[in-house]
Amino acid sequence: VISNCISSTMTTSLSTAFSVAAFIIVTLSVFCEKPAHAFLVKSPRACNYNYRHGTCTRVSNDDGCINNACNPTRRNFAAACLSGIITVLPIVTTNEAASALTPDQASQSYDTYAETYDKLDGGSIATSLGIDEARSKLLGMAKGNVLEIGVGTGLNLASYRFGEGGVTSLTLVDISDGMLSQAEARIQKMNIDNSIPIQFVKADATSELVNIFGENKFDSVVDTFSLCVMGNEGAKKCIEEMAGVIKPSGKILLVENTRSSNPLLGSYQDMTASSAANLGGKGCVYNQNVGEMIDKSKGMRLETEESFAAGLFRSFVCTKS
Repeated sequence: VISNCISSTMTTSLSTAFSVAAFIIVTLSVFCEKPAHAFLVKSPRACNYNYRHGTCTRVSNDDGCINNACNPTRRNFAAACLSGIITVLPIVTTNEAASALTPDQASQSYDTYAETYDKLDGGSIATSLGIDEARSKLLGMAKGNVLEIGVGTGLNLASYRFGEGGVTSLTLVDISDGMLSQAEARIQKMNIDNSIPIQFVKADATSELVNIFGENKFDSVVDTFSLCVMGNEGAKKCIEEMAGVIKPSGKILLVENTRSSNPLLGSYQDMTASSAANLGGKGCVYNQNVGEMIDKSKGMRLETEESFAAGLFRSFVCTKS
C-alpha cells in the first residue's frame, strides 16, 4: 500500500524508505495467525476494545465482534523487529500538513499517469498485502445499479459479478479523461453481456455526484483507494456525496488507505505523509482515519470494517443512515 503512494519519479532515498516499510508490513503478516493481520468488526461502537489501535485481545462473540487476533508471542516478536528496524529507516519529514491535489491538478496528474498506472497500483506487493483479495471480497457484494467513483484504469472491473444477482448496470466516474479512456479499453476486452449498460462519466466526486445523478439512485456505490487523493476535507465531502446517491437499501463499499493500527508504523506515516503526498505520491494523504470520517459524516453509517496489513488499508461496508 505504501508503494501504491509512490510514483517512479520519487527520489531514491524516499522510495527506498517506503519500500522497506512495506517489507516490514509483509513480515508482520507472516507472524500473524490470519493473513495480513485481518480482523473484522461488525459494529465499531459495540466493541469493548480499541480496534483502531490494533489491540489483539480476543473478544467474546457476545459483543458482536470477531477478532482474528495475532498470537501474542508472534506479535511481540514482530513488534520488536519493527521497533528496531523502523528507527533506522530514512525518514523524510516536513512541518507542513499533507495537502491533497485540487480537482484540476488531479485531472491533469492522472491523465499523465494513466498509461502506466497499473504498474503503480498493482503488482506483487499489492497481492502480498492482500489488496487483490480485499477487492474481490468486497466488490463481489456489489449488485444492481452500481456506481464506482475514481475508477482509474478499471482495476476493479474483473472483481464484479455481472448479471442476475450481481451488477445489472454500471456507471464509472473519474476526474481524468485519460483514466476513463484506459477503463473503457479494459471494458472492451472483457466478455460482458451487452445487455448490461455501462457508462463513463467525468466528474468531481467531492461535489458533483448528487447534482449529476440525483438522490437515492444506486444500489451499490464503490470506491477503492481514492479518498486519500482527495485529502481530508475532500474525502469528507465525497463520503457525503456517496451517501446522497445511495438508495436507503443500498451498500457503500470502500477499500482505502488508512493510518496503521500499529503505533510505530502509524507514527511513521504521520511523519512522512506530507512528503509521500508531495514528492511523487500522486497526492495521496495515506494516513487518513477513514473510519472516523464515516462515523462523523452526515447520512452514512458504518456496518463492518476489515483491517489488513496492520491497518495500512481497510475495507468498509456502509449504509445510508
